[in-house]
Amino acid sequence: MMSTRLSGTPWWEDLLDYPDIFTPEDLTEDEVMIAKTTEKFVEQQILPNVESLELHDYQKEQETFAAAGELGLLAIEIPEAYGGLELGKHVAGLVAENIGNGGGSFSVSYNIHAGVGTSPYVNYGNEEQKKKYLSQLGSGAWVGAYALTEPSAGSDALKGKTKAVWNKEKNAWVLTGEKQWITNAKLAQVYVVFANTDAGMTAFIVEREMDGLSVGPEEKKMGINGTSTATLILDEVAVPQENMLGEVGKGHKIAMNTLNLARLKLSFANLGTAKRALELSVKYGKERKQFQQLLVDFPMIKEKIATMNTAIFGVESLVYQTAARIDDALEKSSEQDAQAVVGQFIAECAAGKIQGSEVLAAVADEAVQIHGGYGFMQEYEVERIYRDARISRIFEGTNEINRLAVAKDLFSRFRDQPVEKQIETDRNAIFILEAERHFTDLLKTGVAKNQEFSRLVADIYKEISVMRAAYLRTEKAGSGATLKQLMTDVICEEGYEKVERDLIRLWSAVDEGAKGQEMIGSIRARAHMPAAENVLKKKRDISEYVITAGKYQT
Repeated sequence: MMSTRLSGTPWWEDLLDYPDIFTPEDLTEDEVMIAKTTEKFVEQQILPNVESLELHDYQKEQETFAAAGELGLLAIEIPEAYGGLELGKHVAGLVAENIGNGGGSFSVSYNIHAGVGTSPYVNYGNEEQKKKYLSQLGSGAWVGAYALTEPSAGSDALKGKTKAVWNKEKNAWVLTGEKQWITNAKLAQVYVVFANTDAGMTAFIVEREMDGLSVGPEEKKMGINGTSTATLILDEVAVPQENMLGEVGKGHKIAMNTLNLARLKLSFANLGTAKRALELSVKYGKERKQFQQLLVDFPMIKEKIATMNTAIFGVESLVYQTAARIDDALEKSSEQDAQAVVGQFIAECAAGKIQGSEVLAAVADEAVQIHGGYGFMQEYEVERIYRDARISRIFEGTNEINRLAVAKDLFSRFRDQPVEKQIETDRNAIFILEAERHFTDLLKTGVAKNQEFSRLVADIYKEISVMRAAYLRTEKAGSGATLKQLMTDVICEEGYEKVERDLIRLWSAVDEGAKGQEMIGSIRARAHMPAAENVLKKKRDISEYVITAGKYQT
């Protein structure tokens, strides 16, 4: 039984008092088998062919997609009526994680195809569109792509210049413009393309063979070199009315809701890649000696390994709980309400994307550091992981855009209501409840006045979300979960320190008078906070579990 009710903060809404949380330990036998199938797919189909995929061997990549299709890995979220498995967001995340764990560039190609390249048909397609496209995409016979970004419209994605004009003579929409940095551009047989009409942005299904459609040369990139990335050129492409996706002028809703879920899927892929980087680091550290001592026996290396494992645990706890909560909400809703339900998880999906990509960045960086000079050499996988990781903080909405989305969503839901009084003795619960209490006091000021404030609000929300997710997972696991408890202790203590720092920065900016100083004094007093514990000792203990196992551990 959990020792606390984490409630009393009305602005938190769905995160309040959620006793039946989902964790990776709750995966069914069938879901574990799907994970093992995915892991085997990576070992047999991707890892042996990394070099050819990195050199844009399109035939090999098509074969890889086909192999994924045969295993059902492309059809996880496609309804059974159209040849899919209809297994939900947490299983889709599970597959994305395991492809990310060793899948390299193909992980990006996969996520685009199975995510934004397929979900618009599932969520917005009519019956004819679903029948025509979903079986092809789910089998891997066709590869899908998503065309939103333009040369003049990156983060401001809805300001694109691509036009769609109805032509009576052709009885079709005529699309003209360019779409930039389109993943799977050279491979795709079908694209979801967004263009402006007189009624507003509209989504269209554009097939590769349509006249006027061409694809530019491959972009030369820092990383994810095995992923096809090129410009989509639309030169008066005639698209029939039956290929309009959703309603005319409502394409912005399709674009934003699709990206919302794509962010969650990306966080799962980042999670898998971070686990891969950690495993490679521990393996290297157990083989490499310096000063007649294995690297993993040095205290600073142990601390790095523990910090990496703990950060991954936080992401894992957060994204699986978020995905399962979305599944639960969708299951309880009607088909007509599904998109409104997804819209309720904007902050959660954005926070997961931020945390997943930034933890991956930190883990990849430490992986290179542990490898030393060898980590800088291309013959070692961590060099490629390091380069590939960088894009995750940029695409599916930059982390800056995602922070703004978190803050905006929080303030749209915040209601100034009385906070339930809590009396707590559980150490980690106190960290969380005190963080929430102080955060609620701050939100009452309507602090989101500019982007700097929004960034700090988002960072506080993100830290509390990770603290909550880790805490609830560990409480559910019970008294025998020693490693989980150690990691949760570290997450909650260090997380509160970050929250405290950002709260003080916000109060000093929001109110430079007596009120601000009063609130800062209250935070710094730590009147209800536990005494500091030996986090370094806990990290040494965490590292021993990971080093013994040779990979990520919970």
